[in-house]
Amino acid sequence: MIKQTLRALAHGSRNVLVPNVTKVRQLHSMPAKLSKAYDHDGKTKVSIFNTETDLGLMVTGYSQYGFRLNNDMVLIGPITVFPRSVLSWNVNSFEDINEESLSLFPTLEPKIDVLIIGIGDQSPPPALSKRIVQFMKKYKINVEVLRTEQACATFNFLNAESRMVACALIPPLHLSYNENDILQTKLRQKELYEAE
Repeated sequence: MIKQTLRALAHGSRNVLVPNVTKVRQLHSMPAKLSKAYDHDGKTKVSIFNTETDLGLMVTGYSQYGFRLNNDMVLIGPITVFPRSVLSWNVNSFEDINEESLSLFPTLEPKIDVLIIGIGDQSPPPALSKRIVQFMKKYKINVEVLRTEQACATFNFLNAESRMVACALIPPLHLSYNENDILQTKLRQKELYEAE
């Protein structure tokens, strides 16, 4: 029966036998519910959290000389950043990181859960990471030893989640940049010299 129907359709015949259908399935459709993200105007809102000061201090930039925070404060040299405050850190390089330079972190109240250490632009030597982790383990503080760029991003993320986190940062000796950085610099320079 199916073959006959297909042949008739292929030859353009209008006399097609259609078998009787005894079962009919009814489909019920439910109206789609909107998720909370789309309840209002249907647009997604994106927030760049390191520019919002209500989430606490965050590192928005760094150079060979120091760091810029989301409250537009510029700090020179190595620093320690906490969710609501910042201090100078008395180290010159990752070789100066020892129990004495880390002694501030176990004494803090409320106790921090995570300490992020940014050691500049070099990869952390395994011996340094092991030494720091062993010292902080006595105080039940988790530690991540990273390059400064990665440490800034990790601190910002954990701080935005309202975690008890601290960050100790050493400015990098060398900066890497890409085409986008060059273009943005040229645009900023052009804006400086334009007459109003």
